[in-house]
Amino acid sequence: MAWLKKKSPCGQVSEGRIPKHIAFIADGNGRWANERGLPRFEGHRVGKDAIKKVIDRCFDRGVSVVSLYLFSTENFNRPKDEVEYIFNLFRQMSGELVKSLLKRDAQFRLMGDLSLLPADIQVSINDIIQKTSTCASRVVNFGLAYGSRHEIVGAVNKLLASGIKVITEENFKNYLDTAGLPDPDLIVRASGEQRLSNFMLYQAAYSEFYFPKKYWPDFDEKVVDECIEAYQNRKRRFGNI
Repeated sequence: MAWLKKKSPCGQVSEGRIPKHIAFIADGNGRWANERGLPRFEGHRVGKDAIKKVIDRCFDRGVSVVSLYLFSTENFNRPKDEVEYIFNLFRQMSGELVKSLLKRDAQFRLMGDLSLLPADIQVSINDIIQKTSTCASRVVNFGLAYGSRHEIVGAVNKLLASGIKVITEENFKNYLDTAGLPDPDLIVRASGEQRLSNFMLYQAAYSEFYFPKKYWPDFDEKVVDECIEAYQNRKRRFGNI
């Protein structure tokens, strides 16, 4: 990736050295609501609105791939009414999501175990994947029922079932949920927590990390710019001097 042609002024994003792939861990919906004396459900509702803001700003800034960690395999352990509310939010946004993706010529990808999701959501996700399959300019990658350890074990089992005897980095990557996508240049975790929480453990080998102290519902265009600016101020060596 090209280095900046010129140094950007403080507080501004340069047109150069834009990350190709940014992955977001959408954390802090419940705490956002609790701090405002609101039910946790309200945090998830406002967090849903942040998804479009983040995707649009990333694309406007020239990012090609946006990954969003929205519901982990561990999240199934939450109270049933909260889990169902989160799934209902996806049901509500799916129609508008398709329109937005088609407008942006963005392909939809799923990162996660489709079989763990409710049957109607499986149908909806397959429908979005099919309708955006010919989009080629950008990618939106939703992490739903996703856990990186689950993904890695699944990739190994697929390799074994395929009869491959020798596993290499290249053929292993082809069996991950992110097959064909570049590894994330930047991983952003909302809420200030500084851990991956079972997210993209293999793909994150050389990712830059940024931990803004803002909950996911507060993410907007300004926060996305802040994340990209932080990335532009890093020097990536990939093991070199």
